[in-house]
Amino acid sequence: MKILLVNHYAGTPSHGMEYRPFYMAREWVNAGHEVTVVAASYSHVRIHQPVFSRSWSEEEIAGIRYIWLKTPAYSGNGAKRVVNMAAFVSRLFLAAPRLAKELRPDAVIASSTYPLDIVPARRIARLAGAKLVFEVHDLWPLSPIVLGGMSPLHPFIMVMQWAENRAYRLSDRVVSLLPLAKEHMVRHGMAPAKFAHIPNGILVEEWEHFSGILPEEHEKILKPLKGQGKFLVCYAGAHGLANSLESFVDAARMVEDPLVHFILVGDGPAKKGLIERASRIDLKNITFLPAVPKTAIPEILSRMDALFISLQKCGLFQFGISPNKLLDYMMAGKPVINAVEAGNDPVKEAGCGISIGAEAPAAIARAAGELAGLSDEERAAMGRRGNLYVREHHDYRKLAESFLEVLGE
Repeated sequence: MKILLVNHYAGTPSHGMEYRPFYMAREWVNAGHEVTVVAASYSHVRIHQPVFSRSWSEEEIAGIRYIWLKTPAYSGNGAKRVVNMAAFVSRLFLAAPRLAKELRPDAVIASSTYPLDIVPARRIARLAGAKLVFEVHDLWPLSPIVLGGMSPLHPFIMVMQWAENRAYRLSDRVVSLLPLAKEHMVRHGMAPAKFAHIPNGILVEEWEHFSGILPEEHEKILKPLKGQGKFLVCYAGAHGLANSLESFVDAARMVEDPLVHFILVGDGPAKKGLIERASRIDLKNITFLPAVPKTAIPEILSRMDALFISLQKCGLFQFGISPNKLLDYMMAGKPVINAVEAGNDPVKEAGCGISIGAEAPAAIARAAGELAGLSDEERAAMGRRGNLYVREHHDYRKLAESFLEVLGE
């Protein structure tokens, strides 16, 4: 099968996030399929951008053909990002005849976060006589309405709503990372039989062959804490407003066990304020550390006794969540404190930790104390259940097979 995957923000291990398109495509290539990924030359989630001066550039990575379409750089979520989106969609639309003729895809997947790429993707699919699949990462335009406070009558939102409705109506299948989004999609024009849930995944082999090396700065901090018998509860990831980490900092003040110590690993716009918050109340049982390379994530998580994830209260989560951070946590085989209110609860389903309400410092403190009071064997059993759950439900090899089944139907 010849597969064309359109994802504005697609990355690679060398470029950085986002990784799902690469891991899916690599598994499809390994299964004997021919895969092309079309992405924008600039994305805010990548660490490194492709460098070229032409409007179209190609390279092969792990057997995957990457086509980069030149788009302008931007920062933040303002007008320049909209210009970047428009540039990618328009270039893709104009390139549709060439892509259809050269690639002759059997399946075209429109997979950018925003739904507007369905327009050029459908043009390619029609010219090539290919199946059209719409892959939904986040619900747009509902996300910018709820999180960004944008009006449903804003011209940008109205265009995105038109595109979302069109995508549900015209696609042959709709693949959702969100397990409970079907009802929303049906309300916006999708035939129920089109729906398929394929969540985020984990690359098991990365966890089985990680380097085991931590940056020296992290080693110098963690080793003495473990030597003092501290019970380390760690948050590792982006420090953004959506992560609601103020509750984690406040919980450190409420913990009664003097051996419980909170660790925050990562960077982000909220980090400075979190450090100032901890300093104002003179917390001694909390430590902030810089982010670590992706290859060091398994090692730093292995040094912790429990792991923490949180998200702010938000109506969007009624459709379910599939955060990569939680998959990393569960793969690490550590008990998880899950401070997220969502339509699904992977921690509860796996039996690998304690689920509490969102933005609840007292509940976080109690959960940390409860886990610290368990025996090593009880915590290890929790961790094993989480690890097994991820291997059964989130291994990219299995998810790629499920996606191929959708494409082949």
